[in-house]
Parts: sequence; C-alpha cells; structure tokens
Amino acid sequence: MTATGDGTAANGDWLQVGVITGVRGLKGEVRIKSFTADPAAIAAYGPVFDRPGGRQYRLKVVGQSKGQVIARLDGIADRTAAEALKGTELFLPRQVLPEADDDEFYHADLIGLRAELVAGDGGTEVLGTVGDVHDYGGGASLEITGGPRGTVMVPFSRVAVPEVDIDGGRLLVNPLPGLLETPEPVGDGTDEDTNEDED
Repeated sequence: MTATGDGTAANGDWLQVGVITGVRGLKGEVRIKSFTADPAAIAAYGPVFDRPGGRQYRLKVVGQSKGQVIARLDGIADRTAAEALKGTELFLPRQVLPEADDDEFYHADLIGLRAELVAGDGGTEVLGTVGDVHDYGGGASLEITGGPRGTVMVPFSRVAVPEVDIDGGRLLVNPLPGLLETPEPVGDGTDEDTNEDED
C-alpha cells in the first residue's frame, strides 16, 4: 500500500505535484520538492500551474540535489525572478496523471477521509479525519485530527490501515500495540522528582 502525490487542490480535478522551495545559481534555476513517485517525472506531464487553472510554467529538469529537483522554468531567466516564486505550489490537471494502481492512492484522495478505529467487539469508533499525509522517506503516515484522541499519526501500511474506501469516504485503522498509547509523563519538576542530595 502506497500513497503518491501530495497536497490538496481547489477541487478533485487538480492535484498538487510539488512546491518551489528555493533557487540555485544566477540563471533562474529553482529547487522543487516534487511529490511525484519519480521526482523528475514532475516535468513529464506537460506544463505545471501555480494554482488550479492559474499561470502555467513549462519545466526542464536539469538535476537533483538533496532529495529535490533542480529545474528551469520558461520565462524565468534570473535569480530575482526565481526568488519571487519561492513557496509557489505546483499543480497538474488530474486527467494528465496516470490512474493510481491497486493499493496505491493519491494523497489528495486520502485527505478528508473519516478514520475509524477497529474496536475489540468487531465494531468501530470514530478516530477523526485524515488532515494530512506526510512522507519523510520512510513511508507515508496519516495525520488524523479532530477525534476524541486528539491528533494521531498512523503509518500508512496494510497492517495499520487494512481498508481504504475512497467512494465511502472512510478508512479503517487497526489498534496496533503502541500506536495510540499516550506516553507516561516524565515528571512535574517538583522536589519529589529529583535525586538531589539534601544537606
């Protein structure tokens, strides 16, 4: 089970595929955090847009560095113009992207799903709503918010999330050992919690 792509868009017809994080050099090259499965593929589907239906840019990937893509954008020829784009989110029309394979989901499809926790009696209880999807290189995690347990992070794996029902607007979470446990407090800073010697 994998999650690909990232972010949310104004509607389901657009997906965020990257964000400009900085610049390189003096000739307008930008650094892009790409959300496509193959980072360089961000340039393979045609022009990207700075918002759904907004200004479009053609990308040419010229390298990769520290997990990010280095690219040139048509019409951006110097560092000043590139600096102005820092923080710009990049979108593609959903229709130009490939359909997700079985057991693969776009992040945008997961965000907003109701998360239900499998209960011991075979039923379920509401855990919250998927507010975001994070992937720092070790696999995706779901950030579930708005439920009785507060914010919960759940690894997006078949074991932890055995069922995803996009059409039904829900997913199931297994209560794996340690997954939802609250850590014990270390101490409240009073004298009883210290080992200082008394005179």
